[in-house]
Amino acid sequence: QVQLMESGGGSVQTGGSLRLSCNYTSEIFCMAWFRQAPGKEREGVARITHTGTTAYTDSVKGRFTISNDNAKNTLYLQMNSLKPEDTAMYYCAARRAVCSFDASHFTYWGQGTQVAVSS
Repeated sequence: QVQLMESGGGSVQTGGSLRLSCNYTSEIFCMAWFRQAPGKEREGVARITHTGTTAYTDSVKGRFTISNDNAKNTLYLQMNSLKPEDTAMYYCAARRAVCSFDASHFTYWGQGTQVAVSS
């Protein structure tokens, strides 16, 4: 059983930055950040494998960076140049298989942390 706990959300203005953290109890093959805005489906934002291979959804490329500190058992999402459309609940997720952006493939989820970006 893997437990995940996010932190670091908050409210910022357009162009601002936030760093989300996800503390986990044990590292597994694929870890990712998803987000869900009101009335929308949950979407994959960034993912990283245990070997450090990363991938991003197009809308955040060049602005967001996912990283993993194995020594601290912490997954990060550095978010720069934030836009109002980035407003959502952000979730940390993990799975013991090949990485994807399909939320249904992920077994373990955190409770989420809210990000709000105002114009």
